[in-house]
Amino acid sequence: MTDQATPPETSADLWAAVDALWTWLDTDQPIDGREGMLLRMLKLSEEVGEVAEAVIGATGQNPRKGVTHTWEDVQGELCDVVITALVALRTLTPDAREVFTRHLTRVRERSLGSCEPGGVQRR
Repeated sequence: MTDQATPPETSADLWAAVDALWTWLDTDQPIDGREGMLLRMLKLSEEVGEVAEAVIGATGQNPRKGVTHTWEDVQGELCDVVITALVALRTLTPDAREVFTRHLTRVRERSLGSCEPGGVQRR
């Protein structure tokens, strides 16, 4: 049995965690069907807003509040965005891992051209 507090260390562990979170969320989802799926997608906007709030707080851009967050808070909020996006993708398809991997490959090739992962030029 794996310790629940241990972070995923491999891609397989990451996707197992995404599947487990998706299952947990779907088990007691108060609204299901298409509306539930759309609400799951909207959760991304909430999480992105929390990133913005943390950045504003880390930079002290609200003069009334001053510095209210740290850059570590921003990192955590960004992680929440990634996790929420992966669970949303899993909500749309059980093949989320394959869909994401294909898309990442296309983005990497479009952005880096003929570079290998890590920016090494292919010969």
